[in-house]
Amino acid sequence: MGVRNSTPVLDRLVNPLSLCLTPESAKRVLDLRSDPQLQIRVDKLARKCTEGTLGAQERAEYASYVSFGTFIALLKSKARQQLADSKVGDD
Repeated sequence: MGVRNSTPVLDRLVNPLSLCLTPESAKRVLDLRSDPQLQIRVDKLARKCTEGTLGAQERAEYASYVSFGTFIALLKSKARQQLADSKVGDD
């Protein structure tokens, strides 16, 4: 799906945003969870993708969820790193 290839681009997009995080906001980013109804939909599409039964519209919908999920995962990674760095600076 090209997520791996887009990671450097996403990193360039997320990095300036992550620099705006305070320790408190970084913790809030790490607490983000998807809406339960949305998670049910994503799980259904993931199952259909694995089975090879996604239609074209579902494939596009699933691809957008994967892209957004990658963005959030990268932002959470940056938040974890920022929290780790702030603890090192506290020593």
